[in-house]
Amino acid sequence: MDFFAHVRQRWYLYLPLAAIWVLAYVRMFFDPTPHIPLLFNWTPSVPYHVAWMQYGTRPLHKGDLIVFSFEGTARSHYPGLNRQPFLKLVRGLPGDVVTVQGSQVLVNGQAVGQAKPRAFDRYPLTPIAPVVIPADHYYVQGTSSDSFDSRYQESGLVQSRQVLGLAWPLF
Repeated sequence: MDFFAHVRQRWYLYLPLAAIWVLAYVRMFFDPTPHIPLLFNWTPSVPYHVAWMQYGTRPLHKGDLIVFSFEGTARSHYPGLNRQPFLKLVRGLPGDVVTVQGSQVLVNGQAVGQAKPRAFDRYPLTPIAPVVIPADHYYVQGTSSDSFDSRYQESGLVQSRQVLGLAWPLF
């Protein structure tokens, strides 16, 4: 019996597989925002691989681990990043002063990281411009030097409307 004849006769067996495929497609291309409280991180940007997420926001503080929807200008070069959930630490609050000395990025005069000239795929990166962080915006950063975060104009500051919630690392 050929495969298609088998599928036609036992179509109900393939329904769960088709449903999973459709949901994955929708999740990837139409609604990348997570809807479950577990967040999986496969990048080296923070040392946590699984985090528990609490939706909604409260006033954020430096050191908070947040999940936000990516809306940086790098979406034109990396369309898969559009509205993807990012897991980063809050390093700067509204009113804080961000400056750049060479490739060193500083928040209120304290070094928070070095901006690299290129991404891993050789895409040119631009360090963040000196700025006083406006109201309802945050400077976020990963713990890895390879993290794609507010050090770069292509990622930018995170607006409070982008914040999906707080996260607590599980492991």
